[in-house]
Amino acid sequence: MIRTGNGKVFALGVIACVAGLATRTIAAAPAAAAPPALTAQQVIDRYVAACGGAGKWRDIKTMAWNGHVETGSGGIGKMPFMMLFRRPDATRFEILQQGQRSVRVFDGTEGWRMRPTSTGLPETKAYGDEEVSFARDAAGLDGPLFDHEAKGVKVVLEGLDSVEGHAAYRLGLTLPSGRKRTDWIDAHSFLELRYDREMRNAQGITGTVAVYYRNYQAVEGLTMPFLIETGSASGGVPDKMVIEQIALNPTLPDNLFAKPTTPEGHRRGVVVDATRAQ
Repeated sequence: MIRTGNGKVFALGVIACVAGLATRTIAAAPAAAAPPALTAQQVIDRYVAACGGAGKWRDIKTMAWNGHVETGSGGIGKMPFMMLFRRPDATRFEILQQGQRSVRVFDGTEGWRMRPTSTGLPETKAYGDEEVSFARDAAGLDGPLFDHEAKGVKVVLEGLDSVEGHAAYRLGLTLPSGRKRTDWIDAHSFLELRYDREMRNAQGITGTVAVYYRNYQAVEGLTMPFLIETGSASGGVPDKMVIEQIALNPTLPDNLFAKPTTPEGHRRGVVVDATRAQ
C-alpha cells in the first residue's frame, strides 16, 4: 500500500506482468465459450503464462516506473510519481504534490516515510509494525501469485464471477500476515482484472480497497497494465495511477532503498532513466 502526503492510499499489489516501454495495446478478447473448470493452481499457471512466463519474469531484478497519479472527478489533480523495485521485495515510491515531495521506502525488512512539514524541511519516520506487515504482504515486484507457495501465500479457487462484463475466476488469498485478499482473473485472457484487499487508514478505520488493472499492453512477449485504478469497494471516484515509462533492470544504488536522510535528496528526488533497460 502506498500512502501519499495528503492521506490518499494507492494499492499496488505489485504488477507481475512488466516489460519495457509499451508498443501496442491488447485488443479486448472476443466472446468465447463457457470457461473451463480449473483448479486454483491451473488458473495461476495460465495467469503466469498470459503475463509472459515465469522464466522471463524471474530475469527482472530491478524495475522503475514513471508516470502520474490522477485524483478527483475527471482527474483534476495530477501528481508525478516514480516507483522503484528491487528483488526480493525492496521498494521506493516518490510523489510530487504541490511542489513538495513525499517518499516511502521499504528495504525488505524496515521501512521509512518522509513527508514535507510546515517548516519546509522533510520529516522522516520509521514504519510501524502494521506498515511493515503490509509491505511484506505486497510480495515484491512480481506480486503474491507468482511463486505463491514459496512466499507463504495460500490460494483457493472460490468460484466464477463477472467483473465489468468479463467472466473471471475468483481466487481467495491468505497473505503471510494472515490478511485476506481476493483476486479476479479473466477466464479467457487470464490477465488480472481486479483485486480487493483489507486496509486501515491513518485514523485507524478499516475498509476494503478495490484495485482494477486496465490498458494492458504487450512488449517483447510480456504483458502489463498501464492504468491502475484504486478506490473503495463500495464505489466513488477512483484514483488513477497512469504508468508512462518503465525500465527493466536499471542500475539502482543501494542508498535508494535505505533510510532517507538528506533534505537535498528530498528536494532533488531520484533520477532514473526509464526509457530503456540496461
